[in-house]
This record gives sequence, C-alpha cells and structure tokens, in this order.
Amino acid sequence: MTIALWRRLLAEFTGTALLVTAVVGSGIMATTLSPDDVGLQLLENSIATALALGALILIFGPVSGAHFNPVVSAADWFLGRRAATGLTGRDLGGYVAAQIAGAIGGSILANLMFDLVAVDFSGKDRAAGHLWLGEVIATTGLILLIFALARSGRTPVAPAAVGAYIGAAYWFTSSTSFANPAVTIGRAFTDTFAGIAPASVPGFVIAQLVGLAVGIGLLAALYPDAGQAADQVVVPTDERDPIDHRA
Repeated sequence: MTIALWRRLLAEFTGTALLVTAVVGSGIMATTLSPDDVGLQLLENSIATALALGALILIFGPVSGAHFNPVVSAADWFLGRRAATGLTGRDLGGYVAAQIAGAIGGSILANLMFDLVAVDFSGKDRAAGHLWLGEVIATTGLILLIFALARSGRTPVAPAAVGAYIGAAYWFTSSTSFANPAVTIGRAFTDTFAGIAPASVPGFVIAQLVGLAVGIGLLAALYPDAGQAADQVVVPTDERDPIDHRA
C-alpha cells in the first residue's frame, strides 16, 4: 500500500528542517571557530551540509523520497504525469508547504541552538545577475543528477551522489548553490553566515525555477522516458508501510 500522505509530509517537514538546521548551524559554528578565514568557513559549512544531506536522504528517503526541495517535487510531478507515476497535484501542494514550513523551522531551531534570537531576518544582500546565473546552473545540475540516477536504476547511490553534488556546487557556483526555494526562504530567517536578505529571496527563487525548466528540458532530450522513474525520486519509497513486516 502507498505510505499515508501525512507520514510523507511529516518526513518532508522534518527532513527539510534538519537540513536547514545543518546549513545554518554549521555556518554559525564555522564563523565562531574560524572568524578570520571566509574560505575555511565555506569549507566547513559545505562539508557539514553535504554529509548531513546524505544522512537525511538515508533516513527519510524510504518514507517520502527525501525531496526536501520544491523544485525536485515539482519536477517529479511534472515528469510523472503522463506515466501516472510520482507525485499527484495534491501531493505536490502538501510537499511544498511542508518543505517551506520545515525550512523556516530549521532556521529558527539553529538560531535557538546557538543562543541567538529565534527570528532575525538576514541583512546579507545576494541580489545580482551572476548569483542568479549560479542558481540556474546549480538547480539544473541537481535536477539532472536526481532523475538520471532514478532513470538508470542507481537510486541507491543517491545519498552520496546528491550530497557530493551540493557540497561541490558550494564551490563551483557563484551563489554557493542554494538550489532550493524552501531552503532559500528558510535562510532568510537567520542573520548569520548562511543567511540571505528577504529582498534577495525572490530573485533566487525565480532563478531556481528557471533551472527547473532547463533541467526538465534537458531531461526530455537525454532521457525521454524519465517520467517512468518518477516513483524512484530521490530514494524509492516502499510499496507497503515500512513498519509493517507481515508481508
């Protein structure tokens, strides 16, 4: 049987919250431990984020697919429509809401964990054309990676591959690879190393949606039947309740 929607939404909420907690928390710790070296701060932040993302995919993947990202969920819904696979429209709405709420909660949790004000909107301006281009590239690559893994039957390596891609994209993109509208919104709630000014959020989200469109277009050319594997994104969910061992 299909895993209940409320359980999948709880997994998306919790997983996205913990992801943002890892991003923001490691950024705070990095600036505390390496106050005079921005390069080292970014290295510490990217390593922690990559490792945490891989672990979270392993934890929540069998329940919800471990999307943690509205563009991944949107691609899953769009590509799976014709094949009747992947998320339904109702699922998509729930996933996006859970992801955004989780991201905001994760940012607040990180602030509190480091004895900061619970909600402190970031003053870090990230509004620039070259940063938006970086987000297009980061998001396009992420969509291609995830669906190429699913289409070629290599989803078991998704935790390592997705974590490695995001960790690398911190360094090869000008924007340090947010590549996630929910995480972008969540990071506006912390005025720390990983923050983004609320006024900069719309530009990043639009760039990510452009990356989504480009990624889907490339998938249509490279893997025309990618939608057949939409049920396997990011990690295949069990066809029956994972705590039901009677079968």
